[in-house]
Amino acid sequence: MRNEPGMSQIVQVVAQWLLGLVVVFGLAVAFFGHLTPGGGFAGGVIVACGFVLAALAFGARTGPAAWMKRHASTIDAGGAWIFVLVGFLGYLAGHFFQRWLALGEPFTLGSAVFIVLQNLAILLKVGGGLFAGFAAIAAFTSTGGEDEESEADA
Repeated sequence: MRNEPGMSQIVQVVAQWLLGLVVVFGLAVAFFGHLTPGGGFAGGVIVACGFVLAALAFGARTGPAAWMKRHASTIDAGGAWIFVLVGFLGYLAGHFFQRWLALGEPFTLGSAVFIVLQNLAILLKVGGGLFAGFAAIAAFTSTGGEDEESEADA
């Protein structure tokens, strides 16, 4: 057996390429959620799944998943703060959680900047929270055959 964490080098290279594509796709789903099916929640789930793929390929202690594991709670909290900040800025403008930014040209990304900001906040909240949940569940799984073998010998 190999002593390296994660799967084979081929799987790791493919997962690294796919992680970039999945994150870009998740961001596109979130940013264009006011024009197409999708939004912040769907984009956050997609981004979290990309980092779960990286965790499965590289292991939780190395690679992109290790970075996400260290920063998942910060990203989750940052998404919540952005959501509250956008709502509070709307309150200061006299429209609590309503559109307070000017509308752009219809059917473009700038047609509803307020919704794009909310979708970004929800993407961060959902993506960070789902990956943190995955990391917590993975931390409580069995460490492998070593513990089972030692219990069987006792």
